[in-house]
Amino acid sequence: MTKELLNTIRAFARNDDGATAIEYALIAGGISIVIVTTVVAVGEKVRDDLFTKVSNALGS
Repeated sequence: MTKELLNTIRAFARNDDGATAIEYALIAGGISIVIVTTVVAVGEKVRDDLFTKVSNALGS
């Protein structure tokens, strides 16, 4: 291999720009899991309590 090719491979190995993108993707994934879990948990309570009260108030 030529010296230029070795330098290119070394520069590629030292590049950590992709690691930052992966870290942000993991953080975004974790936040989305928390949001979905919260919406599912709160959504059932809202459906059961709020919609029942509205339905009863409307006389349905």
